[in-house]
Amino acid sequence: MEKKNIDWGNIGFGYMEADYRYVSYYKDGKWDDGALVTDPNITLNECACVFQYAQTVFEGLKAYTTQDGHIVCFRPDLNASRMIDSAERLVMPPFPEDRFLDAVKQVVKANAAWVPPFGSGASLYIRPYLMGINSVIGVKPADEYMFRILVTPVGPYFKGGAKPITIKVSDYDRAAPHGTGDIKAGLNYAMSLRPIVKAHEEGFAENMYLDAATRTKVEETGGANFIFITKDGTLVTPKSNSILPSITRRSIMVVAEKYLGMKVEHREVYFDELADFAECGLCGTAAVISPVGKINDHGKEICFPAGMEEMGPYTKKLYDTLTGIQMGTIEAPEGWIYTIE
Repeated sequence: MEKKNIDWGNIGFGYMEADYRYVSYYKDGKWDDGALVTDPNITLNECACVFQYAQTVFEGLKAYTTQDGHIVCFRPDLNASRMIDSAERLVMPPFPEDRFLDAVKQVVKANAAWVPPFGSGASLYIRPYLMGINSVIGVKPADEYMFRILVTPVGPYFKGGAKPITIKVSDYDRAAPHGTGDIKAGLNYAMSLRPIVKAHEEGFAENMYLDAATRTKVEETGGANFIFITKDGTLVTPKSNSILPSITRRSIMVVAEKYLGMKVEHREVYFDELADFAECGLCGTAAVISPVGKINDHGKEICFPAGMEEMGPYTKKLYDTLTGIQMGTIEAPEGWIYTIE
């Protein structure tokens, strides 16, 4: 299929309306067959549960054009599984994993012209989301739900691509009230909007959230997990039950150990040990791996010696290997690549 006439190498991370989206409705205890539709608009009653009590969850994954011209997705089964966990956390009927994968395949195939070409540095972002849609005024779960998937071509999440960014230690907590960061729920992300706006106003790219209980341990940012590299080349990732279980982070840990022969530690990371690390990065579906050069702790700067001007050597190896797997230039572990067409 002929690609859209877009300057693929210069698009940012934003919404661009594609041709099709997938929609399925849940009513009377079951999901309907679902279908591709062309209308990007949603009409709901003013008292819909999603508006009143934010009963909504979402996922994020990408489609890529490989070197040999195929369109693929990266580990979408894990997105399906995580969305089921998120739905159950908010008392929503989960969208079955097999149907999730089929819906992703349908909507990406229908929008194949919007999947950026190989080598462009861009990808097709896929946003599945689920919401309570019937009228609810008392505090309780909805009875009817809508599952949708939209797609949009995107470029790098952070401006500058591989150029190291500067982040700040946030005065706010990451987790939403009475909730945790371990699900992709709208309320959790809404709670990070004020801190990210403040960070941008102050000239920083993101926030570093510390644990709410003691504010001594590193958690995550508003939209990504942290990775750290020690001076002896060990990959360290923060461990906490309030950190989103990032699919990218889990994949990086495999890449580090199995492909690059690095030692890997998934453990609690204390803020006062950050100065001992050689490299730091943010990882996630949107960010992939973005290097961090400095962390500003209320005026005091923590600098990572291997990542001040460009991506550090270990971070670059991780990035190159992971994206090589995603783009088909490096052989992937079994089950990691889902071919669309």
